[in-house]
Amino acid sequence: MKTPLSLAFTTGLLSALWAWLAVALSLPSWAGFLGCTAFFACPHPGRKGLLVTFATVTSGVVWAQVIIHAGALVTAQWSGYALTGVIAFVMCIQAQRRLLAFIPGTFIGACATFAGQGDWHSVLPALWLGVAFGAAMNLSGRWLARPRKAADVKPDV
Repeated sequence: MKTPLSLAFTTGLLSALWAWLAVALSLPSWAGFLGCTAFFACPHPGRKGLLVTFATVTSGVVWAQVIIHAGALVTAQWSGYALTGVIAFVMCIQAQRRLLAFIPGTFIGACATFAGQGDWHSVLPALWLGVAFGAAMNLSGRWLARPRKAADVKPDV
């Protein structure tokens, strides 16, 4: 099977499984799909990509919490905007660290937290499971597409 077809197959299958699991665990399924998307968008392959994606979506959740809680302390509307700008700057600068070198992952984590109205207790596990599902989709799709040797195929008897 060609790689795009096998990736599509495993992605469809595991997406259905994720949708069911999210309901079973009372997690926002959309946040899991964002985690999956972050994994596929990460430019770093393999384990490094998995670790970088976990780290960046997690840092985004943390930064969103900083904005939410610090924003609640400021009284002037413009200071909330300034705080958002400063934190967005830091979210980009942190990418100088190898483990945090995927700015979109950080923003995906932050945006998911804002979309979840700050409920990081449900958003973060959904993001993490989504990242794991994205890795499983990729790994299983590539496994399914790998060429088989004649010795790997057993004849029907």
